[in-house]
Amino acid sequence: MALFQKAPATEEDYARCKPLDIPPDQVLEMTEDEWYEKIYRGEDVPQLTIRAVLMGSVLGFFLAWTNLYVGLMTGWALGVAITACILSFTIWNGFLKIGIAKTPMSILENNCMQSTASSAGYSTGGTMVSAVTALLMLSATEENPLGVHLPLWVLVTWTICLAALGVVLAIPMKRNMINQERLRFPTGTAAAVTLQSLYSHGQEAVLKARALLVSGFVAMLLPIFRDIPMRKVVLESGETVKEPLISASSSIFNWMPAVGRDRQTGELFNMAAWDFKLSHNLMMIAAGALVGLRITLSMVIGALLLAYWIGPMALEAEWTNPRGEVVYAATTAGTAWKDIGVWIGAPILVASGLLAFLMQWKTIARSFSTFRGGSSPMDERMTKVEVPTSWFVWGLLLSGAGTVILCQYSFSIPWYYGSLAVLLTFVLSLVACRATGESDITPVGAMGKLMQLTYGALIPQNATANLMTAGITSGAAGSSADLLNDLKSGYLLGANPRRQFVAQALGILAGTLATVIGFRVLIPDLSVLMGFGEDGRYPAPSAVQWKAVADVFRNGIDSLHPMAQTGIWLGLAAGAVMVLAETWLPKFRKWLPSATGLGLGFIIPAEYPISMFIGALLAWLLAKASEKHNERYTVAIASGLIAGESIMAVIIAAIFT
Repeated sequence: MALFQKAPATEEDYARCKPLDIPPDQVLEMTEDEWYEKIYRGEDVPQLTIRAVLMGSVLGFFLAWTNLYVGLMTGWALGVAITACILSFTIWNGFLKIGIAKTPMSILENNCMQSTASSAGYSTGGTMVSAVTALLMLSATEENPLGVHLPLWVLVTWTICLAALGVVLAIPMKRNMINQERLRFPTGTAAAVTLQSLYSHGQEAVLKARALLVSGFVAMLLPIFRDIPMRKVVLESGETVKEPLISASSSIFNWMPAVGRDRQTGELFNMAAWDFKLSHNLMMIAAGALVGLRITLSMVIGALLLAYWIGPMALEAEWTNPRGEVVYAATTAGTAWKDIGVWIGAPILVASGLLAFLMQWKTIARSFSTFRGGSSPMDERMTKVEVPTSWFVWGLLLSGAGTVILCQYSFSIPWYYGSLAVLLTFVLSLVACRATGESDITPVGAMGKLMQLTYGALIPQNATANLMTAGITSGAAGSSADLLNDLKSGYLLGANPRRQFVAQALGILAGTLATVIGFRVLIPDLSVLMGFGEDGRYPAPSAVQWKAVADVFRNGIDSLHPMAQTGIWLGLAAGAVMVLAETWLPKFRKWLPSATGLGLGFIIPAEYPISMFIGALLAWLLAKASEKHNERYTVAIASGLIAGESIMAVIIAAIFT
């Protein structure tokens, strides 16, 4: 069977490619045999075409920048499949109108396109904003406070190996989880529904596309005025400098009473000193609209606790360290989030993530049923459709070997520990993918923390091993879950999984190129990270968490300020209690604080939780006013704002850095 296909050449060809009349919701309930008889169209309808892969690669390239930017700002990664579907549909229709394209892209071509785009835009950047950034932080010394980047060839090969490893590990899970158990994989299902609606309801598609494009254009204007030096300003010294037309934030919360005094001057802090500002950042508002009110409100609560309780105490907490130096738990109000907040927030995230994961013991147990006997043997029909086992074997050997070799020669991790990391990654990816299928939550953070704890015990003083082995697991698990979400979308639309797998694998190349370029452009050195330089603009919360865990194992807990040590235990207890409360009181869950939100509120500057809360509140108000308008516009507008600002921010950084 030839993998690549010819695109529809005439209107008659395209007419045979139109969507089925059976909606994805009905396909969800079909058995594998029913699916093959009624839904499967992979032999007749073009899907893996050159134009689909090219479109997905181009969109994925730019969407990878958005996730890199979002990850450095919030620590989260946002799915790009639905955004890619809407953009591709809109762009291709534009090509048709101006005569560049002769026939529309079929629904299965667009499905393959979103696989390539999702692979490029989502699967390649996770380890960059966590393990790689944390490693850069650890490389800082007194002689070189700006840190040392990994060589470009290491970044490129590392990203490719982890993404490829994750894609390969999904192969043996696909048939069991998608065809036979029929796990929902909500994001994949939503992508299929979106594609079906785009091709079935023209006016709805036009409205969503228009909202996405207009919001994206508006968001692209903001970084131009906020980040490009245009306005001449004369300083008190008489020196003339250029500054942006608008500032990065506004101090509009100084009317609120503040707590704490500057140790040097004795003056009372205002709320701006505690980072309570209005950030001029539409991307964070949009991210809040997608995340929701409960998590963002919990983030604000965490920031308030830091500003009114924990932070002022830390400013007064004096201690003589083992070197005989008198230090405080927090240096000043503006650094309290990284001085003491991280030692409370990170443990909350670790405890809540791991405990929530372990409490899904039934899910964990079911994960391993994939490899037990009892399922029907793959017949000849499905053998021709599914990804061959030989691809899994060779892919695992190549990507696994590449990962182990890089561990040995680039990170000084012995080959046997690298091999163990790959083996454990296979097990943990299996569990993470099932969690994604059942809940739409991929616990890559928890998986990474498990690896950090494992290698903290195996090689306690090796912070590099601690970070990079965790990076293997989180990177591969995220890539596996992303592929299964995309394969779920294809399954509901009748696609050929083998061709979709190829489309997903091809997206790794564009994603790696975009992620590595974007990372080096946005992070030329540590001066752009908050807490490391005056120009720090990226909080990088994921990297801060990972570095904190690695530091504990590297230096020993006794090297920490006693208040930080107490904060670790309080954070662990708080995270566990919040997860248990959600489990035991499910009816009251929406009224309980989110452990994820509370933890993040401690470890990033308060201006970002405030912006995200504003976005979540606006989305909630729209939903209350009109659920129809909320479903139509919220995701489209938020996606446009995130994509527009992120892409322009990377372009500006490339030109002016």
